[in-house]
This record gives sequence, C-alpha cells and structure tokens, in this order.
Amino acid sequence: MVELLKNNHSIKTPCYIIDEAKIIKNLEALSGVEKRTGCKILLAQKAFSCYHLYPLIGQYISGTACSGLYEARLGHECMGKENHIFSAAYREDEIDEILSLCDHVIFNSFSQLEKYRQKVVGAGKKIGLRINPEFSTQKGHEIYDPCSPKSRLGITAKNFQTDNLQDVSGIHFHTLCEQNSDALKMTLDAVEERFSEVLKSMEWINFGGGHHITRADYDIPTLERCITHMQEKYGLEVYLEPGEAIALNAGYLVTRVLDITENDIPIAILDTSAACHMPDVLEMPYRPPLYGSGYPEEKEFTYRLGSQTCLAGDVIGEYSFDKPLQTDDLLIFEDMAIYTTVKNNTFNGMPLPSIMLLESSGDLKTLRSFNYDDFKSRL
Repeated sequence: MVELLKNNHSIKTPCYIIDEAKIIKNLEALSGVEKRTGCKILLAQKAFSCYHLYPLIGQYISGTACSGLYEARLGHECMGKENHIFSAAYREDEIDEILSLCDHVIFNSFSQLEKYRQKVVGAGKKIGLRINPEFSTQKGHEIYDPCSPKSRLGITAKNFQTDNLQDVSGIHFHTLCEQNSDALKMTLDAVEERFSEVLKSMEWINFGGGHHITRADYDIPTLERCITHMQEKYGLEVYLEPGEAIALNAGYLVTRVLDITENDIPIAILDTSAACHMPDVLEMPYRPPLYGSGYPEEKEFTYRLGSQTCLAGDVIGEYSFDKPLQTDDLLIFEDMAIYTTVKNNTFNGMPLPSIMLLESSGDLKTLRSFNYDDFKSRL
C-alpha cells in the first residue's frame, strides 16, 4: 500500500494520510484488553484528535481524555462517551462549561480542589486528584517526564493531604512515555509504596497514558496483571488513557523533493518541515521512520533532509537510499498520525498539510484541506 502511495504523483503534498485499517487493528487490540480485564480505555486527544474517526474509535473503547476546554468539547461532541479531563489548573471562566461536558474532573493540587469542589459536586461529576509517584522510568527526555525534579504535575506524597479527601473518588497518575508494561509495573509499585492508604478509600484509578500497547513487542499480559492487581487488591475501577496506542504506526506524511543542494553532503529540500509539521522531531528529538530508506551510509546514497523554512535547524535527519534522489520524488514518513496534526503550525507561512484517510477499501478520501485563510486567521 505504501508503494502505491509513493508512486501516486497526483497526491498534493505535503499531506498526512491516516490508514484506517491500521487504526482498526490497534483498536481491536485495545478492545481486547478492555474485554479481558473490565478496564476502560480512553483516547488521549492530545496525541490524536482526528474527530472524523471518533465514531469508529467509539465502537471499540470507552471514551476520551481531555487536557482543556476545547478537547472536552471535541470529545463530547464527536464521540459522546465517557469524557475525563485533567488540567494543571482550571480557569474560572471555563469551569462551568467543562462541568457540562465531562464526567470526571481531575485536579493537580489541593488548592484547585478547594476552589472548585462544590461546583463539581453540585454538577454530579466525579473528582480525582493527580499524584506524582516521584519515580522516573525514562531517561534523556526530561521534557516528557512528569516525575523529573521540580515537576509541576501531580501531588507528591509529602504534599498530599490525606485528611482532605472529602468527595474525592479517584487517583490519577501519568508518568510514562512510549513505554512497555514493565515500566508501568515498577511505577505501580512506587504508587502503592507512597499512596496505598489513599487507594483503599478510592473508587477508581487512572493509569494515564504513555502505554505503547499496540507496539509489536508490548507485553500485554503484564499490563493485564497490573490492571487486575489494582482491581482485586483495592476494588478499584481502572482507566487507561493512551493516545499514541490508538494511532501508532497508522499514518504517513507524504512530501515532495523540491531541490537538491550540496554542503559537505547532498541536501534534499522538501516541501514539509520538522518545525511546522512534525515538531517532535526537534522537541524529543527523534528520527522519524522513512519508507524505503536506511541510516546514513547504510545504503549507497546518503542525504540530509531539510525544509523550505528559514530556520537553520529545520532538519529532519540524514537518510540513505538505494538510488539518487531526484526533484519531484515523493518521500513517505511513517508513524505520522500521532503528535502531528495536533501540534503543527504555520511558521514562515508554511501551508498546513491536508489530512486524508486511506480507507480500508484502498480509496483515498480528503478529510480536510487548508489554504491561505487558515494561515491568516491564526494571526
């Protein structure tokens, strides 16, 4: 299928293409976890917010997880199932609308709990608190580590007010990032060590996101043991809110070679941008997979791939190919459904890529296209 896309020069680039069949495969795996354990899985919209697919996603999992008012509206309007929200702090001018949209409201501090407790109780919604287990399972990515020193996310055991849990029914933690279930197991050990007495008085626990459940090497049996352990030991309803797992390896970014230049290495200038269209390449940083390519010098012809923008560091990486690149060649970056459309921008006036759906039938359908007005309206 990817080879067919690569040879389809009628595709207007750059564009994101979401692979419906791969989304369904991921959803079937997640639905299996729900059915075998009785847990509930929510789509973390911060990773993937393609609402055109929400009716499909809602056939397999239990709802949506939100980080603010706009995501809360999107989940409520487009999927209409359970809708949970966490924010580091809530705005007074938004809280009433949030309460009209969400079932669970999770607070990051006791001061926020005190400020909004009565409103949430009056609206008949469930209250949760986010904890910080102070246990890091990732290295080298502090920007994505909620347990890093001086983190603003979650309440530490030292600052947890065990005598101030009136109307609180659940605990939330989110510490993982693209990790396997061994990291979850170690984190749960830390949670129990610091908060076991609190767990005994709760009704539910949310394991947050960062679980790469649909990755080929993911250890699902260990995940399920973690879920059933919390259910059986504490009588808790268990939620998970993965984002990446829903759309992992289920999307492409198709780009075109505009020019080939030279500066110690051949440089291909593309009509896409790391800074604008796949910002995690620079933030994480990471090297996105590129169909048909190899690492530098692995294949005969090595190129540095960069963007049209004026940002000197707007470089995607160095890749090698079996044959020389030519102007107008199509390149297909993989795993481009997650953290792309939700984070892209129009720096330098770069056009936003169209969003397309590769349907299970093999047909390509345009979900959304963008133009100058989309750039101008943001300014």
